[in-house]
Amino acid sequence: MSRSVLFVCTGNTCRSPLAEAMARHLAAERGLAVRMSSAGTSALGGSPASDGSVLVGLERRLDLSTHRARLLTAGLVDEATIILCMAPSHVAVAEALGGGGKTHLLTAFADESASGKSVHDPFGSGLNSYRQMAAELDVALPKVIARLAGDSRGMTSGAP
Repeated sequence: MSRSVLFVCTGNTCRSPLAEAMARHLAAERGLAVRMSSAGTSALGGSPASDGSVLVGLERRLDLSTHRARLLTAGLVDEATIILCMAPSHVAVAEALGGGGKTHLLTAFADESASGKSVHDPFGSGLNSYRQMAAELDVALPKVIARLAGDSRGMTSGAP
């Protein structure tokens, strides 16, 4: 079974699509074979990534133009090896859909000292708010990728 990481936020238009693209890029740089995807707990299926995430992605040479939002479902939860959520409320939904033991707050998975810290939600804000969110992902995602590359057992252990 190939490993897969599912990033989860609310609408799957701001945080999780950018996290997915950034993580995919970082994993490719390290030669790490992990499938990256994303979904939202209240996503309107088929919606494109937000303009702010698209622009911040372009600033980082990441193309989010083909992204389409997906609603988090029990099927997506079941398919994922690990689920990384942007806020505690997303963790609760993923766990309720059967993700217990493999669902984590992204910041806590990256760094145990960040336990309980949500990734900034830029929805409805200006470009600088999206850049702030991306800067938070810049800190967390390299740690996530390093953890995945160094300890494949951490993919299913349930412990951050």
